[in-house]
Amino acid sequence: MKTRITTALTLAFNPSELIVIDDSESHRGHGGFREGGETHFNVKIRSSKFANMTRVAAHRAVMSQLKTEFNDGLHALSLDLGAS
Repeated sequence: MKTRITTALTLAFNPSELIVIDDSESHRGHGGFREGGETHFNVKIRSSKFANMTRVAAHRAVMSQLKTEFNDGLHALSLDLGAS
């Protein structure tokens, strides 16, 4: 899942910085957790494509690029977005 997220966001936003961290283990026992992880991620991304977007619009843009991943078991993202 980490590779899929990285690939999708790289293709969509051509980021100057992209960090994707699987944080699933810290959600053990919570909703959406699955053994083996790959359900909860922290994403830091910097892209010039966010320059003219509101914070909400940037979040929506990222989430829309990951629809397939959410359908395949991705449960939650923590996003740190910014323009580069």
